[in-house]
Amino acid sequence: MKFLAIIPARYSSSRFPGKPLAMIEGKPMVQRVYERVSEYFADCWVATDDERIEDAVKGFGGRVVMTSADHKSGTDRCAEALWRIEATAEQVFDVVVNIQGDEPFIAEEHLEKIKGAFSSDGTEIATLVKPFSADEDIANPNSPKVVLDKDGNAMYFSRSVIPYIRNKEREEWQESHVFYKHIGVYAWRTEVLRAVTRLPQGVLELAESLEQLRWIENGYRIKTVEVSIETVAVDTPEDLERVVAMMSHRV
Repeated sequence: MKFLAIIPARYSSSRFPGKPLAMIEGKPMVQRVYERVSEYFADCWVATDDERIEDAVKGFGGRVVMTSADHKSGTDRCAEALWRIEATAEQVFDVVVNIQGDEPFIAEEHLEKIKGAFSSDGTEIATLVKPFSADEDIANPNSPKVVLDKDGNAMYFSRSVIPYIRNKEREEWQESHVFYKHIGVYAWRTEVLRAVTRLPQGVLELAESLEQLRWIENGYRIKTVEVSIETVAVDTPEDLERVVAMMSHRV
């Protein structure tokens, strides 16, 4: 099976413009993500809409593809990148993996498990989940929750706390049930990626602002794989300071 890892990287960001080029111990963040992902995927590309990022990736010897500035999601950018890369490289891929360009600590566990999800021929889309720890706030709307069926397929994603635990006080919920946090690493079979990006937005996606609900609304199954390690995303300059401090303490 041939995997294509794509790292979407936009320059524009309301909270942190130029984020992919932010320096972490002498390397731009996009380079740190690229080098990490390349350890596990032979075919790894950065997909960007900005020449500054394109120049930076070429500067460290990475592979980069220019895409439209009009995409509303990383999924749409991945679909265009797939088309351009297959045309340029003259090869066909079976699975596309979307790794966020703002997670320099993406773990081996995440990358290996997202690949492993496609050992089953029935997997159309895969993503990662992690149980909330006792000290995490399950009510945080920036940490989407997901409920699973008995086979590990996602039934629903929500910014609200799901499921509702009846006959328990709210402070007892996390002691009474395992709540799953969505970890935003996605992978699709290539024909599925092409199909889902042609779908119109649905009412659930519009309500929750979670694009994966569009896929569920249209009958696609999302296989989830449980991981034990949290991701460390950089969304703001303050997050960057925290990541730099973490890097300085690593052995």
